[in-house]
Amino acid sequence: MSDTSPSDSPETSGSTDFDAMTRDIAEVPAVEVIVTVAVNLMSAAAVKLGLTEEGDKYKDLDEARKLIHALAGLLDASTTEISSFHAAPLRDGLKSLQLAFREASVVPDETGQGPGEKYTGPVYG
Repeated sequence: MSDTSPSDSPETSGSTDFDAMTRDIAEVPAVEVIVTVAVNLMSAAAVKLGLTEEGDKYKDLDEARKLIHALAGLLDASTTEISSFHAAPLRDGLKSLQLAFREASVVPDETGQGPGEKYTGPVYG
């Protein structure tokens, strides 16, 4: 028999077990949180660039620009906090997204003015 009644579960009460969430987050190293957020930004940007199986269905270059810019800012800010083991593939992924954005744009940005280039410098193909 369960210690909690069905009415005590988060699904039925509509509340969230914030203590459990806090405990779970407290056990995760900061580097893992940073990398997870970066990967989520990369994935979302890829979708908004139309790089998924659905192609143009979710393509939105304005949204992709914001996500790429946020990713570049996160990577720039966390460079000294995460090892090159983690940072190198994230930087490669960022560059790939920046190049894909440039290719997808009908009117490409000036060199150095593309999404995230404020943090990374100009991106060349």
